[in-house]
Amino acid sequence: MNKITIIGTGNVGSTIAYTIALTGIASEIIMIDVNHERALGEALDIRQGTPFLSSCSIYAGSYRDAVDSNIVIFTCGVARKPGQTRLDLAQINVNILKSIIPQITKYAPKANYIIVSNPVDVLTYTFCKLSDLPNRRIIGSGTILDTSRLRARLSEYYSINQKNVHAYVMGEHGDSAFIPWSLANISNVPIHECHKSIAIGGELVPEPNYAEIEDYVRKSGARVIERKGATFFAVSASVVHLCRCLLGGTDTITTVSTMMNGEYGIEDVCLSVLNVIGTAGAHSKMLAPLNDDEIAKLHNSAAVLKETISALEI
Repeated sequence: MNKITIIGTGNVGSTIAYTIALTGIASEIIMIDVNHERALGEALDIRQGTPFLSSCSIYAGSYRDAVDSNIVIFTCGVARKPGQTRLDLAQINVNILKSIIPQITKYAPKANYIIVSNPVDVLTYTFCKLSDLPNRRIIGSGTILDTSRLRARLSEYYSINQKNVHAYVMGEHGDSAFIPWSLANISNVPIHECHKSIAIGGELVPEPNYAEIEDYVRKSGARVIERKGATFFAVSASVVHLCRCLLGGTDTITTVSTMMNGEYGIEDVCLSVLNVIGTAGAHSKMLAPLNDDEIAKLHNSAAVLKETISALEI
């Protein structure tokens, strides 16, 4: 019996709740929002569809209702507006998180926490610094969404099932994110060799423009926001995948934002590298063999985030 609490019932929080209900990974979902009427409405809307889904109790509640939660998901905060960077939101959302941490950890001290609100790396760092929880149980969604966008784009380009594509985005969930192309492959064929191996309609696929793909991934969120006002479907699918990893009996490797403790020569900042995720949280990191250029880009992401953090009141 898995219990998941979601704090924040805007587009992202409510879509995560709906996706959890669809997948059947939780028997109980608690939705908490400062706008309690909104939380009541979202919970009611989802609950009335449950006769056609897996059995699940969904209701709007308070922090007290989060007792015994397996997972707590933070989606609360001010949403990013068109033309606004993730880091512009930093101090406002840090202050919101600071006010919530003592209230929720009081009732759910043993839960794994997933931070989704932006700037996710800064908020994950804030949670690590201000709570008494082990860092392994504080996980930012980080570049799991960027990685999903990358794999979807490569899948489209090569007309290959997404599950055959293995590639990652690392660093900040933001402008300094980068793709370690040295790790990318399709069914163990290095990405730089795939244009020699994959044919569509009898014709070999030309080698992709890697800089163009990286730009596509980096700007995808802004493009969606410009066109429809917000992003919530892909991020919800990514977060529910992360929930599945935390609840499953087998560890899974994915890119999420966690506290760095000297890995790749980086410490005291949260950003995304390969983490091993299981019921014990993000309990270890897989140190993939990055080349010198990729390590430099990872250090640049760390520097960008540290500069932002140093300007904030945490």
